[in-house]
Amino acid sequence: MAAVARLLSTVIIDCSSCNLAVKRLGFSRQINGLRYNFAVTAVDSVRRWKSRESTTITCFASNGPSPSEISSTAKIRSEVLSPFRSLRMFFYLAFVASGSLGGLIAFTRLIGALANSSRAAEVPEILQGLGIDLAAVSVFAFLYYRENNAKNAQVARLSREETLSNLKLRVDQKRILPLSAFRGIARLVILAGPAAFIEESFKRSQPFSEGLLERGVLVVPFATDGSSPTFEFEETEEAEEINAKRKRLWQLAPVYAAEWTKWLDEQKKLANISPESPVYLSLRLDGRVRGSGVGYPPWNAFVVQLPPVKGIWSGLLDGMDGRVL
Repeated sequence: MAAVARLLSTVIIDCSSCNLAVKRLGFSRQINGLRYNFAVTAVDSVRRWKSRESTTITCFASNGPSPSEISSTAKIRSEVLSPFRSLRMFFYLAFVASGSLGGLIAFTRLIGALANSSRAAEVPEILQGLGIDLAAVSVFAFLYYRENNAKNAQVARLSREETLSNLKLRVDQKRILPLSAFRGIARLVILAGPAAFIEESFKRSQPFSEGLLERGVLVVPFATDGSSPTFEFEETEEAEEINAKRKRLWQLAPVYAAEWTKWLDEQKKLANISPESPVYLSLRLDGRVRGSGVGYPPWNAFVVQLPPVKGIWSGLLDGMDGRVL
């Protein structure tokens, strides 16, 4: 009895540390029934406490929407970009089901013909029909598989672009905007690498500054080594106008570096690129990725390939941003 009392005392101490309401039950060493009831209640409370402790709560600390919201938006955009894909996939499945049913019927007929010698003449015809059904099933199953893979790849790409659109940029000391705010306004070029890489990219862009601005290009430099790149401008009266254009070209700055780093690391991992490699990404006017690469961006190619955002041809050439990656 003393051992039982010590055991129940231990249970009382442990449960009190868990803030469980167990004092409402009476306890008496002289009545065995009460001891037994108290022990059962304590164990039940501990079980409830353990089940409560094992509850998992998932929180999102970023400023963007949750993955489920991003995925829903990406699916809607995917349907808009490929409106007949779902219809094609439905017909592919219908043809697979029809071919499978026809093959099953042909197979049962084949078994009956092989079992009955009087129907031996039907075997070649049945085999021909069975072969056609199997070929149809294989072809439409392959088409459905390819279409489904294309759909998944498109949704994944749109999800990554949706995540990118929620990253923040500092325009000036008073304004911080999401990247999506520049859709239809600017073609962003994101540079990610050490400060020395960004400074060299700045120098290489100098001859093309005016042409890049005419095409709506704005640069987003992101130093991955934690240093701040230094941009040097010529302090002369002749260079005052070009300096103003270059400052405008390089005025954007990423904020919330952890979110930018996470997104860039995911893109490098998908592209099998080393995390330390400097990269660039070129975006279309609609915010989709049109080009990317390792090393310095081809400023001269941007000037040649991209149409101006102003002028009589701007509306007609808005879609001439290049293909989407």
